[in-house]
Amino acid sequence: MKLRKMTLNINGADRMFICDPEKDTLASVIRRLGLTGTKVGCGTGVCGSCTVMLNGKLVRSCTKKIGKIEEYSEVLTIEGIGAPRYLHPIQVAFMHAGAVQCGFCTPGFIVSTYALLRENPSPTREEVRDWFQKNRNICRCTGYKQIVDAVMNAAKVMRSDCALEDIMVKLPEDKEYYGKPLVRPAALAKVCGLADYGDDIELKMPENTLHAVLVQPKVAFHAKLKAIHKEEAEKMPGVYKVVTAADIKGPNRLGFMQFTPRTLASGQSHPILVEDKIFNYGDVVALVVADTKAHAQEAAKKVTIDWEQLPEYRTYLEAAMPDAQRIHEDHPNVWSEQPNVKGAGHDTPQLIDEAPYVVEGSFYSSREPHMPIEGDTVQAYWGDDGLLTVHCKAMQIYSNIGDIAEATGLPAEKIRVVENPTGATFGWGIAAATYAMAAIACLACDDMPVALSITYPEFMALSGKRAPAYTNGRLACDENGKIIGAEWDCGMDHGSYNELGDDLITRPAKFMFFPYNIPNCLGLTRVACTNHNYGTAYRGYGSPQAYTASEALMDMMAKKIGMDPFELRYKNIARPGDTNINQYPFREYPMEKMMDLMRPIYEEVKERAAKESTPEKKRGVGIAWGGYNVTEGIFDQCTVALELLPNGKFAKYDTWQDQGQGGDVGALVTTLEALKPLGVTPDDIVLIQNDSKYCPDSGATASSRQHYMNSKAVVMAADELMNAMRKPDGTYRTYEEMVAEGIPTKYETQYNNPEDMTLKYLDPNTGVGNPTPAFTYALHMAEVEVDTKTGKATCIGYWCVDDVGVIGNIAAVDGQAYGGLSHCIGFALTENYEDVKKHNNIAGAGIPTIKDIPDNFNLIHHCTPRNTNPFGSSGASEAFQSAGHMAVINAIDNACGVRIYELPAYPEKIKEGLDKLARGEEILPPKKYFLGSDFYEEMEYIKNNPMTDLFEDMFPEDKKESYQPITDIPD
Repeated sequence: MKLRKMTLNINGADRMFICDPEKDTLASVIRRLGLTGTKVGCGTGVCGSCTVMLNGKLVRSCTKKIGKIEEYSEVLTIEGIGAPRYLHPIQVAFMHAGAVQCGFCTPGFIVSTYALLRENPSPTREEVRDWFQKNRNICRCTGYKQIVDAVMNAAKVMRSDCALEDIMVKLPEDKEYYGKPLVRPAALAKVCGLADYGDDIELKMPENTLHAVLVQPKVAFHAKLKAIHKEEAEKMPGVYKVVTAADIKGPNRLGFMQFTPRTLASGQSHPILVEDKIFNYGDVVALVVADTKAHAQEAAKKVTIDWEQLPEYRTYLEAAMPDAQRIHEDHPNVWSEQPNVKGAGHDTPQLIDEAPYVVEGSFYSSREPHMPIEGDTVQAYWGDDGLLTVHCKAMQIYSNIGDIAEATGLPAEKIRVVENPTGATFGWGIAAATYAMAAIACLACDDMPVALSITYPEFMALSGKRAPAYTNGRLACDENGKIIGAEWDCGMDHGSYNELGDDLITRPAKFMFFPYNIPNCLGLTRVACTNHNYGTAYRGYGSPQAYTASEALMDMMAKKIGMDPFELRYKNIARPGDTNINQYPFREYPMEKMMDLMRPIYEEVKERAAKESTPEKKRGVGIAWGGYNVTEGIFDQCTVALELLPNGKFAKYDTWQDQGQGGDVGALVTTLEALKPLGVTPDDIVLIQNDSKYCPDSGATASSRQHYMNSKAVVMAADELMNAMRKPDGTYRTYEEMVAEGIPTKYETQYNNPEDMTLKYLDPNTGVGNPTPAFTYALHMAEVEVDTKTGKATCIGYWCVDDVGVIGNIAAVDGQAYGGLSHCIGFALTENYEDVKKHNNIAGAGIPTIKDIPDNFNLIHHCTPRNTNPFGSSGASEAFQSAGHMAVINAIDNACGVRIYELPAYPEKIKEGLDKLARGEEILPPKKYFLGSDFYEEMEYIKNNPMTDLFEDMFPEDKKESYQPITDIPD
């Protein structure tokens, strides 16, 4: 290796360094110099997180070879723009406009904005969007609108059109903080590039840290592993150990929980490292651990395997065939199911057959990849407290501890999990395979500290995805357009492993045709294992698959009747007295008022689209209803602690894991509201979060639950603390007075959902149940333009009326809305992980750029206070990523008459439909999918073979009352 001494002028100062001119990039050099504000996401120059200025021009530093840069060139990074005590207006604008969520892409956007405003001090919004499109700045969290808002605000300040204070959030003088757009506590570090994400932490670990990388053979989706050849790798420079399954003392499995009695899987099917079979393309057979990441990566190339091809079933339809071999020996490929029976129940098909209007179709929702800009990186070491400590992107810290314990064989009390500043996961962070890998490497390497690094293509191959779904459905209406009944058969492809699969199928069983009044239904949702990527949590978990079918059928019915799609929905939304498909009342009924809010907008946009539509560029408008549950229902708990500190401030302890959604500001506003009698301000609250050594278990950042559950728990803790502080005269004791009187200053409380209300798990025979204390609602509308020459569809306008209860922080909810809806647009049009080679990066997998998302992006918040929550709040995030994709799909059909039955709506699919219409041919849905057995025979089998006894074994004695199958259904 031949090295070079170089000097670059970085942020105004000459910096000398030694580099490898052939291998080092500008990003690797400046990060090695400690300037870790420059983030490396994709590693291929696509995402823009590594953006810096080189000699006055923007460059993507992760692909710029250092050997091709002239010495003494000038480099500007995020650290050279502003620091915490000397913020640049751009940084202030990003903080106060809500443009910072996970924050991983933020430094790149700020550097890019700096360059833009130097070149063009007065850009229009469209010029800002063009700039980010040209310079490839990608954000997966925000939906871009708040970023453009921030740029426009910063430009005004820099032109002296307004003062800096004019673009900043003002704290209310009356101390009524709830609902206000308080700046996120973590935003300051993120806009300055000082938030240390996983790769930054790895770079700054002690010099004796070992580095682990994956060995992913990527030879087959299903194969028998006959031998691992690691001898050559072990001889490579710096290699400490090649870790295989044989080196793991524990079970080499994650934990497994059964969610429904109709589950045929008896345990966890997910090996952390391959033992004797490869189950999918991204499976890991070994970890190479070396003194440097580069040495580990080179050695990993030397590990080879002997393998024997086994039958591959890459889709549900293949795995469900009667002659398909079992993928896992302990259970069949179709391994769990959840029925829905309501009203006429098993006689519903006959009602449908005899109805005046019937539509039917088969629909497919794709394997959507999460595509955070930050991939995955994990650190593990033994702490001086005697705990094996794992730093990761955890989104359910205590469950992740259980998974690591299960995999390694260590007792859970010996494991500590810390959530790093997280560049988003959108759900896949709930799975702990890589967290366990780092722990395994540490234990296998004589307890040496280990940093596990994963390239973005490896991450894409390894990580779970949204489970694809195949659905056959029918819908019937009477002469007036009122729904008579519905039936569906939904098969969900859960990929190679089964964790959460039988929980996933309860979501379509709640949200098929939500929130309409369906008086009669017969439905079945099934899950199967295949040899593709395993299904895991993703925002909206399980509901987009349901809406893909039900919202298409609603539009198809409107067309068949000759009724406006909006009017059909208005006629059939649930109203007080109507029940959901689980035969319980909707807990709220805001639907009619929400549609009343949307109606004038719909009429205006529909009229404008019709006027502006041309034969070359056809425009249309689509509507879709969506929504989601709040909390994990009968299983859910939340524990928090509040402590009065010696300086008079209050510490809030929780595991409100911040995945970018704002766990920090959520904890802040709920604590301020709970302690409002004390007159506290944001400066009085100290947040101690997401470290299991100090923080109690607040549950997962999932199921739109944290704000709702934390509100409950923090009020309980605040009441206990304030009662202890309160003197007989009504004033409050100081910390010193509390200590002097021997009164505790810290109070930990736990809220459990069933304590306040009767929740009922879904009956395994009928789907009857009441498993959630609240719902969220979202009415989506999209305006789409279709290029008839190419078939490309572009969403040019979007509107969403939501009801998430009383909003705790408006900027955070807006951010979740814009972000979730942008994922919906991508899900409809471009996003897919099917081809493991083509889709192995964010560009190939179809991540939306800023010009793919409309700037005409509109949110209308309708508020129905929730009477089950002390602040009237509900959840927020997942309603926004439930059904929005179908508003886009329905708009395509409205624009050009092409109904897309199988996502995504690639241009070639739309063009094929347009060509068929031009030839006078009809666009027909796919033939009914075969989902494992005849639907009617399977429903009859379930009817004649009810399951109840397994509930006795599944649930703890003191909770059985809440979990019993339901026999009495309320009026």
